[in-house]
Amino acid sequence: MGRLHLVLLEDGDVYSCKCCHTQLALNVDVCSKHFQCRHGKAYLFTKVVNVFVGKKEKRLMTTGMHTVADIFCVCCGSILGWKYEAAHAKKEKYKEGMFILERFHVLGPDGSNDCEREETPDDEDDEDDADATEAGDSLSLL
Repeated sequence: MGRLHLVLLEDGDVYSCKCCHTQLALNVDVCSKHFQCRHGKAYLFTKVVNVFVGKKEKRLMTTGMHTVADIFCVCCGSILGWKYEAAHAKKEKYKEGMFILERFHVLGPDGSNDCEREETPDDEDDEDDADATEAGDSLSLL
């Protein structure tokens, strides 16, 4: 095995692995906080670091069929969420190349994984038509 090189995130609020506290993403890279997964809330990110991508597979989610790959922490190997590789419905194509971090598996910028405390009244105002369908975007294995 080679030497592990971690990307250190600076300047901002950071999400990190719940198990080993490895930095994963910046708050500014959150695209949406209105996703659901089997463990509860999940956030859509445009960019994450210090993860490795697993095998691609097709999964049926409430918003349709997607090709996804699970993502894992490079330090401890914990599953963190998934990467959208392909969306089969035209209106879901915006997700391609983006990442879901399940809040159950990550710590927020305040060091907790308590999703309710991170929500602010401003989050409700940011909801648009795309986010309205995301709340039901949950995982169903084929």
